[in-house]
Formats: sequence, C-alpha cells, structure tokens
Amino acid sequence: MAPQRNGDNLMKNNRSPERSTEDTTRTVLVAHPSADLYGSDRVMLESVVGFVEAGARVVVTLPGPGPLVPEILARGASVQYSPTPVLRKSLLSPAAFLGLMVQAARDLVTSLRFLREVNPDVVYVSTVTIPLWILAARLGRKRSLCHVHEAEGSAPASVRWLLALPLLFADSIVTNSEYSKGVLTSSIPHLASRTTTIYNGVPGPAAATMARRSVNDRLRVVYVGRLSPRKGVDLLLAAVRTLKERGVPVHLSLVGAVFPGYEWYETQLHDTIAEGGLQDDVSFTGFVPSVWDALRDADVAVVPSRLDEPFGNAAVEAVLAARPVIVSNTSGLREAAAGYASATFVPAGDAESIADALQSVRENWDSERVAALLDSGIALERHSLQKYRHAVASAVLALKGVTVPPGTGPVAFQTAK
Repeated sequence: MAPQRNGDNLMKNNRSPERSTEDTTRTVLVAHPSADLYGSDRVMLESVVGFVEAGARVVVTLPGPGPLVPEILARGASVQYSPTPVLRKSLLSPAAFLGLMVQAARDLVTSLRFLREVNPDVVYVSTVTIPLWILAARLGRKRSLCHVHEAEGSAPASVRWLLALPLLFADSIVTNSEYSKGVLTSSIPHLASRTTTIYNGVPGPAAATMARRSVNDRLRVVYVGRLSPRKGVDLLLAAVRTLKERGVPVHLSLVGAVFPGYEWYETQLHDTIAEGGLQDDVSFTGFVPSVWDALRDADVAVVPSRLDEPFGNAAVEAVLAARPVIVSNTSGLREAAAGYASATFVPAGDAESIADALQSVRENWDSERVAALLDSGIALERHSLQKYRHAVASAVLALKGVTVPPGTGPVAFQTAK
C-alpha cells in the first residue's frame, strides 16, 4: 500500500485506524527531511519505534518517496508526503536564504493545513534542517520537540546563529551529543534550559563476529557513509597510496554514494584513483541498505571526517561489528569512539596519520581483533536501542504530561499527576 499525498486520506497503520473523541491515544507527527537510509534517517526510525512501543499513533511526513518509506511502514507508522524547504549550506548565502524564505512562506500554509488534518498531540521535528515544521507547530498551537543532529562548530558565528534561531520556537530540544549541545547553546545561550542530550541508539548486527585470524594478505579497509569532501574520503585514497608506496598491501571498499549535486566529487575520486594507479586497490560498492555485510568482510573501518561531526554513527557501527576503527580526533566523533581500546584517533585532515594508524593495526593484529570483540559488547549496552527508544519517547510525550513506563513492547500511557 503506497503512502498518500497531502490532501488525501492518511494511510492508517494497524494500531489506530481512527481517532474518536473518547480515544486517549496520543498522536505524534514526525517531520523528517528525506526518505534516504543514512545515519539520521535510521535514528529517526528508532524514534518511531519508541513512539509506537509507547502506544502512540505515529504519522511521518516526508517531502517525497524513497527507501525509508517501507521501513517506516514496517514499524507500524503511517506516511504522508508534504513539501518542506530543507536547509542546505548552499542556501545560507543572503540571496539564497531570501529565496528559501519565500518558499517557506508558501509551504507554511500547506503545513498548517496538514497539521489540522493530522491533529497531532506533539510534533517531533527530527532535524533542525526543516525549521518550517517548528514554526508551523507553534502557529498551530502544537507542542514540539526538535532533535538536533547537526553541529556546525567550524561555521561562521552568523551561520550557527541562523541555524539555531528557529529552535526558539520549539518547546523542547534534544541533541545527539554534548558537542552538538555546546555548539547550539554557544550560539543562543537561552536554549540551554530546554536542551538535553540523548546519545543515538545504534542497531548492531545479528551477532558480532570476531575479525579473521590473520591479515598476511591485503588489509581490508572499509569506509561507510556519504562520499563528500567533508567526510574526507579523498584522504583515504591518499593513505592507501602512501601504504602502497611503503609496500603495505591494502584494499579499500567505499560503501556509500554522493549527495545529489556532489557528483563532481565522485568523479574527482575516480580521477585520483586513476592518477595514482589504485584501480586494483579501491572499489566502489555504492549505497547499501545494511552495512553489516560490508563491515563483516572488512578488517578495519575508517571514519576520516575533515570537519565537525555532531556524533558518529559510523564509528559506533564499526565497534558493534567488532572491527577496529580509526577515527578523526574531532567534535562528536570523540564522544562516539571514546573508551574503546580498539579505536584509534588521528588528527583530522591528515592522510599520513591515517596510513600510520592502518599500518599499526596490521602490525598489532592479534591484540586489535581481541580488543574489538570486547568493545562490541560495551557498545551494545552503551547504545542500546531500547534505552534510546524509551528516552526519546519519554522526552516527546512529556510535553503532553505523559510518562512512558520502562520496559519493552507496546505499553499503556500513564498521565503524569
């Protein structure tokens, strides 16, 4: 069954087909900026599960279709499309931002009509990049919580202030790391009193498997994520070339795709590979809906981000998969990989340090693979899905005076006294 477009009847899930005047079921409207299946998209799915398990009727609004839609439906929520402007860095110039405001004013009318149709108790805005929903919730007299997954700590102060400004209209704010919270509240200190941090729940593989016993052949390196300059994928190519010159055999798998508009960067990566004679040393897997096969087949993962990361799901996924991970020593990545013996931190933007770390992992393989297996158990507890789901559901539903009892599976509401 396909989701319906705005103006049509909502597609119902099997939990709550209709709302009546006697119905005490709470409705949560989840606003999300895309239908992809990357880090923040998967985090949003876990939030949806938390709301459903708490007994809520959940409606997710997206700008359009994509691989995220069937995943939402499988979790017991319904989907409806509604246009919304999404903040991108390219829109933060004065002229582009003016155009965005004109589009937002037009879409605001549609969003307010959408709110009247759904009549949610709470609006959960899953990222600060769709501020229109925060404003619409305030104008529609609906309580709202914004989940901040962004932390542009290296951006100009004016840009950081502009990104934080819409959050003044949110009733509550959740950040995915203390780093994200710090960037946000340094821009607008007034937001500190309504902001809390909830670390991402990260689903792990069905079972963590210990890395292979020997790496006498090529060291299998994997990168999982968007192919973009800020993610530092080109640094990995430089590190592979350095290792090849040292006589250290490696193979790099790039698992992910470019964001629309960044096709030039993928072309640049292919050109670098050709110029360096790395055709046999690097492979492009493209986007995959599940990362676990790629991590299981790898020896070590690398998260080489050049710029700030609000958290670092890719680093946690590597630890959950029982693989050593090399991580840029910056921003939220420090929180994501902190406390793991199998995590190695390198200076951001330094390809030579990445090469050194990969060579060290190879030379100390016996201890690295054991440490990675032990770390996977720590990560499983630290980023427990059930813990995350309960925390987010509690934060959202508290806006309507509702407490969510701990436990697993669907539970009844209890109204706070």
